[in-house]
Amino acid sequence: MTTEYTRHRIGLVGSGIATSLSPALHAHEAAALGLDDYSYELIDLENLNIPVEKTGEVVRGAVGGDFTGLNITHPCKQVVVDGLDELSDNARLLGAVNTVVVDNGRLIGHNTDHSGFLTALQRSLPDAALDRVVLAGAGGAGSAVAYALAAAGTTDLRIADIDPDRAADVCSRVASAFPATRTTALAIGEIAVNLTTCDGVVNASPIGMVGHPGTPFDPAALHSDLWVADIVYRPMRTELLDAALALGCSVLDGGQMLVAQASDTFTLLTGIEADPDRMRSHLSEMLSETARA
Repeated sequence: MTTEYTRHRIGLVGSGIATSLSPALHAHEAAALGLDDYSYELIDLENLNIPVEKTGEVVRGAVGGDFTGLNITHPCKQVVVDGLDELSDNARLLGAVNTVVVDNGRLIGHNTDHSGFLTALQRSLPDAALDRVVLAGAGGAGSAVAYALAAAGTTDLRIADIDPDRAADVCSRVASAFPATRTTALAIGEIAVNLTTCDGVVNASPIGMVGHPGTPFDPAALHSDLWVADIVYRPMRTELLDAALALGCSVLDGGQMLVAQASDTFTLLTGIEADPDRMRSHLSEMLSETARA
């Protein structure tokens, strides 16, 4: 067991997360595993009128108020770091946390986004060329994807973000951990020209999700030799993936990463192994129901 609890009250901390499928995904898996005393609740800073900068205080307050563990999502994954007692090696390297485990009163930050993306990439695009990749987005999820790509063997990683300093910071972190990976910070406007010499591209920004329509770069820059991944899962078929599929590109949708990281997170928070295949099936059912509604 990773915690001292047999009762589990888990919270998801983020802003503008009313449509998240994580509560249903986690609760369904808990029921399937026979965890009767398990709940998973939203702590939406937007609805509570709490600034994102207060994430650390919110997390401590939630744990003091009976929550036994927490998930952290957009846009709080980096802000929460300073409010924790300890970080796992991966969380420290990435500077981002998506899971907070409570261990004897101490708040320990973990990151399962990197393992989630790596699992999804290896499962869905096992033969993809990974040498040269462009990554759009250097926030909490983007830093995890960058780490996963370097771990998977990417030797030329080009990272673009609307905040040049944030892109440069992730480049520095990845380069220090993976000396064999050459990292380059790009401006958003430089993505298109870089795609002409790359094997794949990943959108790790919120652009394309519900409430943030569009694409992170002009899809006219795509070409059929690219593989294209998107971490957005609402909708599963983003505008970017639609454009990629129309060109015949191999694609990876955000649902694969969601399930892989959720499975790892569930295990961290409960000490019980989740079944990713069952969670993947349940996610598909929920998305189908949403599409019919």
